[in-house]
Amino acid sequence: MTRLGSPGGDEARGSRDGVEAVAVEIADAVDSLTGLWSVAAQEAALRLSPHQLRALRALEAAPDVNLTALAEQLGIGPPTASRLCDRLEAAGLLQRSSHPHKRREVQLRLTGHGNRVLKDVAARRAQALGAALASMAPEERTALIRGLRAFLASREAGAPPPGQR
Repeated sequence: MTRLGSPGGDEARGSRDGVEAVAVEIADAVDSLTGLWSVAAQEAALRLSPHQLRALRALEAAPDVNLTALAEQLGIGPPTASRLCDRLEAAGLLQRSSHPHKRREVQLRLTGHGNRVLKDVAARRAQALGAALASMAPEERTALIRGLRAFLASREAGAPPPGQR
């Protein structure tokens, strides 16, 4: 099977509308996007690991979350989340404070520096993605948007997870 972007990609695969063939092509595109995303994040003023970046994004989405909730959201154990927060706090990206009503609970919050780093990463990612999109023909960008909207609508409508079709 020929992968997306390789010579003869559409014809060499056979039926390009087959679900499995489309899934392989999308997986290839996601791998490429992930690489673009990682490079853009690494070019930011402060280099963050993917776990650190995910933690900061989670804290941006849910300010004042506690360590246990952050660990659950990231799919990691509390000790791992605690070490991750130690590093983020040492870098000045995260602030821990006592919960105003629960003495034993500690809230986690992004610092101003943490917010600026996230904005820097987001801007670099948007710039890198924009450069890739600029090299596409307008009708290709329109088709991409249409396809992504259809994909998101399918997911929001409750498309069954893998193995439960």
